[in-house]
Formats: sequence, structure tokens, C-alpha cells
Amino acid sequence: MRLTPVRGVLPVSVGSAEATSAELLSVLRRLRGPDRARDPGLEIAAAQAAELAQRHDAGVVAVVEHPDADPAVLVAGLVAVERVLTPEAARELCFHLADAGGPGITELTSGQTARGYPAVIVERVPATGVGAQLQIVVPDPARPRIAVFTLHSPTGRGWLELAGIAGRFVNGVEFTGPHLTGAGLAAGTRSAAAPPARGRPGRSASH
Repeated sequence: MRLTPVRGVLPVSVGSAEATSAELLSVLRRLRGPDRARDPGLEIAAAQAAELAQRHDAGVVAVVEHPDADPAVLVAGLVAVERVLTPEAARELCFHLADAGGPGITELTSGQTARGYPAVIVERVPATGVGAQLQIVVPDPARPRIAVFTLHSPTGRGWLELAGIAGRFVNGVEFTGPHLTGAGLAAGTRSAAAPPARGRPGRSASH
């Protein structure tokens, strides 16, 4: 699977959990500027993202930034499934993910990427009202696997801008070989937000 660079997506090393966590924390602190000393959650966010990436053998870990937002962390990887998923089966999977996500408000939508792949989007705002999470599942129409993209913002500030940049990133996904690649991703810099993959509303629920 191939991913193309998008401005505002800053990838870090995925060689080890320690290297990923350290590089994430460095980028997050740099982007937060003077606020970093008052935000102990940055270290927690970096460590959790690195652990998640290693546990699921993620191919991409990145910081998503926008001048009007606090930075967020994006983790992307390929997950094997038992059979090729139809769009309907992908939606059912996301219903499960939404229900398993704990207390909060969940919005589920479906859409299509630029290359015509179906995409299912789960957006969650925790019951505490602090932070936000976006998960996008894109099934491979030719192989039993799915691409899973998870965006987490510890503060939620500038969430619409961050979600738009993540949507642009997912929109360019292309299924090719068995691995996740992203030639040129290190070139990511700031960008104005753009809407995620074209979608239509689905289920909204509060837990």
C-alpha cells in the first residue's frame, strides 16, 4: 500500500517504540512552543501512540499539525482480515469499533477515496469533552486486508482542521504490494485543512 505526502503530516521513525516515542515527543514539544511546559499530556500521548504502533506493526506514525490547532498524532497500518470486506462489512466493523470505544459521542460516516476505495469514518469525542479521535477504515477490494488510520488529538483544539488534513492523507491511499510505504512523506509541512474522503452521514450515538 502506498501513501503520498500531504502538507501538515510529519512522519517519525517506526524502528522501535523508544525511538518512535522520543521523536514524537520532540516534534510535539516543538510545535506546542511555550505551552509545552504546561502540557504533561504530550509525553503520555507520545508513549501511547508508540506502543499502539508497535503492537499493531504500524507502517506510519506521524504528527499532524495546523497553525490554528494543537498537534495530533496519526497512526496508520495494514490489518489482515478473514476475507475481502465489502463496504457493508466495513461499516459493521466500524459500528463495533464505535461501540467498543467507551463513553462518548460517536459519529459514523461512509465515503469514497480519490481512487474509489470505500472508506468508513468513526469520529469520537470523549465523555470528558477533552480531546478527540478519528478512525478511518479503508478495505482493500482485492485482498483480505484493511488499512486503518487513527488520529488522536489530546486537547481537541483545531480539531476540524486536523481532521481535514488527515482526510486528505487517507484520500491518497493506493493499495499495491503487501506493505505500507510512503515515499517522500518526510516532506510534510503545514497546510490548510481540506475535507476528508467524500462521505455521507451514518449513525450518531452517545454512550
